[in-house]
Amino acid sequence: MNSFSQLKLSDDLLQNLESLEYNEMTAIQAASIPAILQKGDLLAQAKTGSGKTAAFGIGLLQNLDFERYRVQGLVLCPTRELAEQVMSEIRRIARFKQNIKLLKITGGLPLSKQELSLKHEAHIIVGTPGRVLKLLERGSLSLKEVKMVVLDEADQMLNMGFIEQIKTIIKYAPPLHQTLCFSATFPDEIKAFSKKFLKDPKEIAVDVKHDKAVIDQYFYTVNPEFKVDAVINILSTYKPESALIFCNTKEECKKLGAAFNRQGVFLLALHGDLEQKERTETLIRFTNGSSRILVATDVAARGLDISSLGGVINYDLPFETETYVHRIGRTGRAGENGMAFSLVNNGEQFRVDAINEFMNENFTSQKRKFENPGTKNILKPAMTTVSINGGRKIK
Repeated sequence: MNSFSQLKLSDDLLQNLESLEYNEMTAIQAASIPAILQKGDLLAQAKTGSGKTAAFGIGLLQNLDFERYRVQGLVLCPTRELAEQVMSEIRRIARFKQNIKLLKITGGLPLSKQELSLKHEAHIIVGTPGRVLKLLERGSLSLKEVKMVVLDEADQMLNMGFIEQIKTIIKYAPPLHQTLCFSATFPDEIKAFSKKFLKDPKEIAVDVKHDKAVIDQYFYTVNPEFKVDAVINILSTYKPESALIFCNTKEECKKLGAAFNRQGVFLLALHGDLEQKERTETLIRFTNGSSRILVATDVAARGLDISSLGGVINYDLPFETETYVHRIGRTGRAGENGMAFSLVNNGEQFRVDAINEFMNENFTSQKRKFENPGTKNILKPAMTTVSINGGRKIK
């Protein structure tokens, strides 16, 4: 048993982990936390839901000088939603000590309020690269006393074009800081980045592939004009508690959402064109069950943490094989069974072959023409969220 008590952690931190029912370390935690506590650089690969946020969160808090109100830890995330999720998890772990100040720095929020908060300093900053860099350039944020920089979901920050901003941000930190790079995949650009900015990092790859016994995977070759019918048929037949549908582009998300709405199917869409308020409301409505279907791009869905997601549908097969593994890993968590369905266009068999090679599987894509079974009672939510945009002033 990999108990947290085996680690050199403070008694207060151990007691809080026990109260949070963190009884046994996950594979990524057991492999990475000892290295983090030794203050060395780390290049770690792990699947979604493996516990990596707690891994670097515990390391951050254990190495913190609580008496010194200066920014000592910086966590960079690709999206605002993931930053919020990371902040929430670190805050839970930090309950063992009063007066630990955590600050979230992301776009979509007033710059002036963030600058005002920074005047009072903070121990740990969690943010997105664009807003963090802007505050550094304005002189509102200082990283002169940073001990640790964490790059969470580094592959997605690369895909979103943040890599140059990250390089600039790191230059604001002291030369002897510790850098932790966590990524679901290790493309060549990440490896090149690590050679330049990480000092003799320990490399860890844990739980990269998902347990095939937990997730049932299906592949169907479908003509593009029948793909909407195929999704409706899958949802009607298998009836997952909730479903996350992946598209490769935000334009495809919008088209699919409009097509479903025309057929009377209620779903939510999450993509890059939404304002922050809309994105937040969409996530709340999906996670609380007032919508049971969400269509999203990979970037928009980063940071989604839904404990009981019944099924994943790849409306578009992803371009990268490892992205497929990352997508389907959102179902079948915590020992529950999950389902993953992929719609394969004609001429895309090579993508299925690549998935088979990567996962050491032998999946075949079944040719099938789906008939629309009708949309009656298809994953209708049991509740509705009502947002009241008012407060004390308007009674």
